[in-house]
Amino acid sequence: MTRIAIIGGHGKVALHLSALLTEEGHSVTSFIRNPDHAGDVAGTGATPSVLDVENATTAALAEALKGHDAVVWSAGAGGGNPSRTYAVDRDAAIRSMDAASDAKVGRYVMVSYLGAAKDHGVPADHSFFAYAEAKAAADEYLRGTGLAWTILGPGTLTDKPGTGLIDVGPAPGGTRETSRSNTASVAVAVLDLPETAGRTIEFCDGTLPIAAALQP
Repeated sequence: MTRIAIIGGHGKVALHLSALLTEEGHSVTSFIRNPDHAGDVAGTGATPSVLDVENATTAALAEALKGHDAVVWSAGAGGGNPSRTYAVDRDAAIRSMDAASDAKVGRYVMVSYLGAAKDHGVPADHSFFAYAEAKAAADEYLRGTGLAWTILGPGTLTDKPGTGLIDVGPAPGGTRETSRSNTASVAVAVLDLPETAGRTIEFCDGTLPIAAALQP
């Protein structure tokens, strides 16, 4: 059994993820901002813990992460407010990486999105721009840390049932839908595969079993 921390624990991907991990016998601490969400998180088998990552210091985050074997960042500001998007998706994410290092957690999985990059191509006047900028900055920072990191880049998220089948590195132009359930299953898989450290894995719903699709 390993102890896994999920930041952004009430998100749909995170709820799928905590249920899958606890089913496997892992101990999961799921960090949430709103105490009213504790019941939903507990229902997955995870232990809810209230933590406002947007305003928490690196030291406070490190204290919360202490004793865990891995951390999964699945938080997000939810769009709509550029300043809050930068505060959560970039600044708080980066603080969590420094905190993981300080807490000697080691393993860090970032849930990003398909196409996240400095040259994302989103126009500055587009509503998605702040998110694209924030995620690109956070992902780039993570690659420069000493953590055993994996960045996940699912395509457009849906609530369709998970199939356990994905395509890695999907070609542009085709459908890029990715179920939240499959995204959570990929996160579980990479946590079980130390050899996925140091990889950015972009994927969508597809045709290969996850374990096979993740082979380099």
